[in-house]
Amino acid sequence: MSDREASAARPAADALRLHPQYRGKIQAAPKCPVRGMEDFSVWYSPGVAAPCKEIVRDPAAVYAHTNKGNTVAIVTDGSRVLGLGDIGPEAGLPVMEGKALLFKYLGGVDAVPLCLDAHDPHDLVRAVQWLQPSFGGVNLEDIAQPKCFRVLAALRRSLRIPVWHDDQQGTATVLLAALENALVRVGKPLAGVRIAIIGAGAAGFSTYRLLRAAGADPGAIVVCDRKGPLSAARDDLVTQPEALAEKAELCRDTNRGRVHGGIADALRGADVCIAFACPGPGVIQPAWVRTMAPGAILFACANPTPEIWPWEATEAGARIVGTGRSDLPNQVNNSLGFPGIFRGVLDVRARAITDEMALAAARALAAYARERGLRDDAILPPMDDPEVVVRQAVAVGQQAIAQGLAAQPLGPDEQREVARGKVYEARAMMTALTQAGVIAPPR
Repeated sequence: MSDREASAARPAADALRLHPQYRGKIQAAPKCPVRGMEDFSVWYSPGVAAPCKEIVRDPAAVYAHTNKGNTVAIVTDGSRVLGLGDIGPEAGLPVMEGKALLFKYLGGVDAVPLCLDAHDPHDLVRAVQWLQPSFGGVNLEDIAQPKCFRVLAALRRSLRIPVWHDDQQGTATVLLAALENALVRVGKPLAGVRIAIIGAGAAGFSTYRLLRAAGADPGAIVVCDRKGPLSAARDDLVTQPEALAEKAELCRDTNRGRVHGGIADALRGADVCIAFACPGPGVIQPAWVRTMAPGAILFACANPTPEIWPWEATEAGARIVGTGRSDLPNQVNNSLGFPGIFRGVLDVRARAITDEMALAAARALAAYARERGLRDDAILPPMDDPEVVVRQAVAVGQQAIAQGLAAQPLGPDEQREVARGKVYEARAMMTALTQAGVIAPPR
């Protein structure tokens, strides 16, 4: 194992050592003062009956009297966790707790992991519908396709609060921002590049849809599943029933040149490779990267290990390389999107998260990166930069207002201050708990 590979393996070893020390990554904490017994009569019985009655009179008052408006449910069935596959709800819990940590520390959003022992999509939908009164939003996570498409569509139709599948929409949003800035660096327009998407699952399909909405030419996009490039020549998919409707759409609308074969064939002459396949390395070979167009852009997004190590891709001729990992340059990961997007929709009490709001978030993220200054190894800002959340929150909130989806419209300056206050409050809490020794230092 090389020194670089050993360094890349270190986070896994540290995780096995430190997770047992803390027995998880999140906990509930009070947000009101308790100075003595008299306070309990306000926060609980008998005083608490008064806000209950107020909510009966005016259901919208729940947002004023409770934390509903800042609480998100992270819902999974554990059927497709990271690149680990169907490992079940218990094994998925460490990931959902990590997601909740990012929600809180980065976005000031309180998030609750809900790992459900449910396998039928109808059961998942019904469970979330039952939980709706307690939450201001729903983040679906690590649900296998095609189930994830059906669950998201059903919940978007039936819920009164915003619902989002981060593996689909969040990944696509951040990927679009990264690609726009990478194309700036190499001097190519989005509408004129050939793109190979490796992996036709939730992330791949949603990225295709958002790229198309942003101006990419669908005919110049080649999407590969396990059997090779999708195209109108793929009779096994074009005529399939609804279960494969997303792949059938890709067959109809992409790959104008009917590229066939495998990943190597899809990459030949491509300007961009976007991989959402299985963990590598070795899924993408350096020899295939060498056949890409000059100034090639390669995003190897599989977790926990990318489809090709970034140094291998660079040595093979790729100019800009990104992965989903925070310990490697050019992190292209939905952690750069969901905290700010949910901060925005919660602050204006949006009823939904639309594609237009995702585009607004992507463009705000890309613009902030350009403002900071682009380099080949820095096409996006780091996820711990507070302004990442603030900029996206304002962009998303204002887009929700423009679409008539906000129950609590705020002006951009007011929304900026609300978002900034929530973000810095969460960081101040972490600092205070650490300095007080409530959160012990790692051993």
